Amino acid sequence: MGNKNIAGKTLFIIGVLLVFCFGIVGIPHGGLKASIQRQISLGLDLKGGVHLVLQVHVAEAVGSETDRAAAQLESDFQKAGITGVTVGKTDPAHPETITVTGVPQDKMGAARSIMNGNDYASYDMAMNPDGNTTLTMRPAAIRDLEARTLDTSIETIRARIDKLGVTEPEIQKYGLGANEILVELPGLSDPGRVEDVIQSTAKLSIHEVTGGPYNSQQDALAANPGGVPLDSMLVSGQGTEGAPDQFWLLKRASVVEGTDFRDARPSTDQNGRPNINFTLTTDAGDRFYKYTSAHSKTSSSPGSMAILLDNKVREVAAIDSAIRDNGEITGGFTQQQAQDLSLMLRTGALPASISYLETRTVGPSLGAASIHSGVVAAVGGMLAVMIFMLIYYKGAGINADVALFLNLVILLGFMGFSGSVLTLPGIAGVILTIGMGVDSNVLVFERIREELRAGKTAAIAVQQGFAHAWTTIFDTHVTTIVSAAILFLFGSGPVKGFAVTLVFGLLANLFTAVFVSRVIFDAHLANKPRGAELSI
Repeated sequence: MGNKNIAGKTLFIIGVLLVFCFGIVGIPHGGLKASIQRQISLGLDLKGGVHLVLQVHVAEAVGSETDRAAAQLESDFQKAGITGVTVGKTDPAHPETITVTGVPQDKMGAARSIMNGNDYASYDMAMNPDGNTTLTMRPAAIRDLEARTLDTSIETIRARIDKLGVTEPEIQKYGLGANEILVELPGLSDPGRVEDVIQSTAKLSIHEVTGGPYNSQQDALAANPGGVPLDSMLVSGQGTEGAPDQFWLLKRASVVEGTDFRDARPSTDQNGRPNINFTLTTDAGDRFYKYTSAHSKTSSSPGSMAILLDNKVREVAAIDSAIRDNGEITGGFTQQQAQDLSLMLRTGALPASISYLETRTVGPSLGAASIHSGVVAAVGGMLAVMIFMLIYYKGAGINADVALFLNLVILLGFMGFSGSVLTLPGIAGVILTIGMGVDSNVLVFERIREELRAGKTAAIAVQQGFAHAWTTIFDTHVTTIVSAAILFLFGSGPVKGFAVTLVFGLLANLFTAVFVSRVIFDAHLANKPRGAELSI
């Protein structure tokens, strides 16, 4: 009965070994090395790629939000019959503040009622000594908006990178600075294009044109002797092809902007030139229809609109007729530019612009050297440990060596099945796992030796040795797994790689050092006569 039990356990161990060997190799084709590389992804430090640290200018999102609120407030005043009111921002250093001036005394109550409404619940209202009213976005609302801006930027960048097919990108908050993002892109085949896609904020917006074009900024200021109005901005952009930049006076508040785009696809115009067809969300489409209806050529106040991309005028177009939720963007795009811009609009516009704080390229030659050094260290350390176990524990050392080998197979198989990325710290985790595996075997073997010195038979010594060592092994592994879990939750990419391999290795070690090693001892003793000595 005992031999049948051992045979069943042995078959189970062989089955586990085969399963995890499949996790390492998968369905072999193209050679063993190529098969392993398909199953186990390499991180930036091993495969090479681009390391970026980006700064998100969250104040722009605050400014954009208050611009929209100011435009909405002005519209609400007009609907309520409160005329002659100026709504805008007077201090560029404080984009969170809106100033309301010129409210007639007999309309002050109605104006306060509007400003105290639910649409402006995130603002604090204050009456100034000069009779003006100030709306200031509350600190809690600012913090929430800044946090959402950072999170949205991360998700937008991730969506763009995923569309480009970069495998296993690392995109997350960077804890070393405020409002920073860490981007690691292993194995880039065209880093220049990807950097352009990330760097461009694709902050596309459509604004009402109130003046221009002007040949220079001086001409624009001369045409507006009172200066640029508070609710407007002076923006430059490309005029006719090959001509120098021109300037336009635009309404500061956009009609629609990047977050209002539901879809965008590259196409061609009637002349075969690349352009972009876009679709707006339902709310934005209604808003755009209202604006274009009021300013089309057949309306009482015809006008034009400017399409801004990254705060540069990309195109100025007359409004021939009302547009609801579909339109097109032209403007001398190349086919590649049209594809990239469509991708950025389709995956969502960044809510604020970004700038580079750090750019570092890791070449594949460094990755190859790191892999070679790490593998040499792991193999060398494992061989040294295996030889030591054979010398110090004699025949039982073979048991430990088999458990160590199976531990490594299970660990790599885990990584293959889970799609985990192997990094240089991850290789360090593999080496540490080998050390933990040896430590478990040493605990068991020393307990067995103590039982043998106490005069017990080999079978009883093995049984008692594993029973007494189990609690210690379990406690040490659980505490280390908890520590590794904390590293995974709060660490950056390389630290997470170390934590993942360490956790997988420790779980595998609990199986090999306790279950597999015990089965090997039992199988060995089952083939020995009762009372035979154990080589340990």
